[in-house]
Amino acid sequence: MAKPPARFVCAACGAVTPKWAGRCETCGEWNTIAEEAPASAGPGLHKHAAARKLAFVDLAGSTAPPPRTPVGIAELDRVLGGGLVPASAVLLAGDPGIGKSTLLLQAAASLAAGGHRVLYISGEEAIEQVRLRALRLGLSQARLELAAAINLRDIAASLEAARDATMVVIDSIQTMWLDSIDSAPGTVSQVRASAFELIRLAKSSRFAIVLVGHVTKDGAIAGPRVLEHMVDAVLYFEGDRGHQFRILRGVKNRYGATDEIGVFEMTESGLAEVPNPSALFLAERRGNVSGSAVFAGLEGTRPMLVEVQCLLAPNPGGSPRRSVIGWDSGRLSMLLAVLETRCGLRLNASDVYLNIAGGLRIGEPAADLAVVAALVSAAADQPTDPGMVFFGEVGLSGEVRQVAQAESRLKEAQKLGFLSACLPRRIARGNRPLFAPDGLTLQEIGHLGDLVVRFAGRTGQSLS
Repeated sequence: MAKPPARFVCAACGAVTPKWAGRCETCGEWNTIAEEAPASAGPGLHKHAAARKLAFVDLAGSTAPPPRTPVGIAELDRVLGGGLVPASAVLLAGDPGIGKSTLLLQAAASLAAGGHRVLYISGEEAIEQVRLRALRLGLSQARLELAAAINLRDIAASLEAARDATMVVIDSIQTMWLDSIDSAPGTVSQVRASAFELIRLAKSSRFAIVLVGHVTKDGAIAGPRVLEHMVDAVLYFEGDRGHQFRILRGVKNRYGATDEIGVFEMTESGLAEVPNPSALFLAERRGNVSGSAVFAGLEGTRPMLVEVQCLLAPNPGGSPRRSVIGWDSGRLSMLLAVLETRCGLRLNASDVYLNIAGGLRIGEPAADLAVVAALVSAAADQPTDPGMVFFGEVGLSGEVRQVAQAESRLKEAQKLGFLSACLPRRIARGNRPLFAPDGLTLQEIGHLGDLVVRFAGRTGQSLS
């Protein structure tokens, strides 16, 4: 029998090539192509045994919501949608050293304290290393069952015998090795086959499995893209290792809402929950400094207030610099163009530095008005009202547009003691009235020019 031809697969995008190359022509990544053993050609469909017909049912019907097992960590349960669902698969990804193993060890210990059986399988660390981490976290007495292994055949045999387990942690999926595939651990074929086998075991044995995934330098989950399609939930653990805050963000959840977040603080004794992140993000804010504005944002279903900071530095010549941390740099360029074209504010001779305080990354367009307020405040060298929050989307003509869930944002601002809010002007087109919380004054704005005029009136001079 002729030997099947070898094929090479890119670990970044999964593209298949007939020969090795240093750079993948599909995604452009370097040194990601590795040889993969071809699958044996099986018999055709017509040679299989007789198949049974599928039993189709009507779409209308009653289906009870899936049962859930709360982990005991409120921020993690929030992102999961209320807790772990039996026979579900969760993929947790994040940068190295961000705290993925710490979070899962705390979650496993909390679940085990409730009388559930939890299995923790580490492919990256020895049992002694896991025990040392548990000792630092004060979890050395937790009733966890630990194992250090990478051979998937041994792991599968052990999991098949542990059908009473509630949760199984695999740290990490990139270290798993299946001896029937002729490639190294971490390759596309190994990750795909190992994940498929582990998820199959979770579905048949009815335990929830949590897979830890590595990420590439671009922040994407390493391995084949199909890995994210196979699991029921994908969670990203984000944050700067030099900062104490960590954000657990759900980007996919078949049993709950997506874009939900949980906020943690890294301490000496592990990850601590942050039930009121708005107060923590604004704890060090100084309201008498120009270039600062408070944004009333929304992360998933959670309203959150964060500080937007802007600094303008003179640039005597050359191309002005635009540096952004925690926001979209392209959107900042758009707002600068709108301010210059529609409002006459000249910022082309200044370097612009924009920062979202606290290490949080904002993605919603509702932050446009807060960013503009910080920019105009820095240009006028006048602080914004320390008791005011801002939210609203800005269009290319300079108009301020409505955003979703304005009342939730206002309630969060009122809860933290803010007295006023600058928001888009309501238009009479059948929109229901906006109910402001007691003690909160609304200042509606329809165009960015109105905001620039306000600051110009306070300074007594033109900002153009």
